[in-house]
This record gives sequence, structure tokens and C-alpha cells, in this order.
Amino acid sequence: MTTFTITLPDERVKKLQELADRFRIAPEDLVRVSLEELLTRPMDDFQAALERVLVKNADLYKRLA
Repeated sequence: MTTFTITLPDERVKKLQELADRFRIAPEDLVRVSLEELLTRPMDDFQAALERVLVKNADLYKRLA
């Protein structure tokens, strides 16, 4: 496992602490969960968007080919 150290402006730290308090978890756990979500979701979101665009523009792509 790798450990990262990040620097955040005071206003971001305050916001992070407020969110962590709301969810009743430690700020570092909130950061970890958020990062895990970011690393796993974007590809699914990108894939879904790509498929929508390909289906929506299928006729156009055929005409351009």
C-alpha cells in the first residue's frame, strides 16, 4: 500500500471536515472513499457516454464513411 501526502488550502480542509462530520467518518476515510469512487466510475461514465454518442450519430457516421 502506498501513502500520499497532499496539501490543501484551509478552506478546503474546513469543507472536508464538515463533510466528514456530516457522514460521521474521519476526513481521511472520506478522501479515500471519494478517490476510490473517482477511480472506478469515470470509465463507466465515459463508456456510457461514448455508446450514447455512437448510437445517436450512427447514421451520420455511415454517411461520412
